[in-house]
Amino acid sequence: MRTKSLLVSIVLLAALALSACAPAASSARTLNVNGVGQVFITPDIAYLYAGVHTEKPTAAEAVAANNAQTQQVIDALKAFGVEEKDIHTSSFSIWPIDRYDPATGTPTGEKYYSVDNTIYITARDLTKLGALLDTVIKAGANTINSVQFDLSDKTAAMKEARAAAMKNAKSQAEELAGLASVSLVEITNISYTDSTPYVYAEMGRGGGGGGGIQANVPIEPGQMTITASVSVTYEIK
Repeated sequence: MRTKSLLVSIVLLAALALSACAPAASSARTLNVNGVGQVFITPDIAYLYAGVHTEKPTAAEAVAANNAQTQQVIDALKAFGVEEKDIHTSSFSIWPIDRYDPATGTPTGEKYYSVDNTIYITARDLTKLGALLDTVIKAGANTINSVQFDLSDKTAAMKEARAAAMKNAKSQAEELAGLASVSLVEITNISYTDSTPYVYAEMGRGGGGGGGIQANVPIEPGQMTITASVSVTYEIK
């Protein structure tokens, strides 16, 4: 019985020693703020989709006609000065379409075939963008989708936006700490996100190679906004 009591005492002493060595539960107080930084930039590059839409009685005729017209567009782009690396086939599709009687609206049992070939173009000289659009339309492109503007290298702009976001977060933290009569100690956590929306110039269908779009279309890229957001946690005392 005495041995058992001694063993229990040793276990209790060990437990007390371990609890003394364990780190104390954190009682630090914190302040969390969200900072936002924005930088306005002027785009220097554009992306656009130029397409050729063809409809013919047979699939073979539709594909052949579309291929020839698309090749004209590609040749015109190269002659304009667009590098081969900046011309990509984005999509190609072919599908049958039922013919309907115009008087009754019922299917006639006949079909025709529709082919679409879309080219993705990178325009690196925005001063010539209007002339480029006119060139592809005259060459045979009859669909021009939205023109998307961007900045080729956003590294410096993103760095500036992040710095502005951190400055904004610090300013808020100092203001709130002063209002609460507490002091900032150190940053304990930072999380970060960024956003760069594209600028679009909406375009519709062109004239199908007949010069249905006026030469040197006026296109203004405007400005883009790069936004950086940070969530910063400060220890306070």
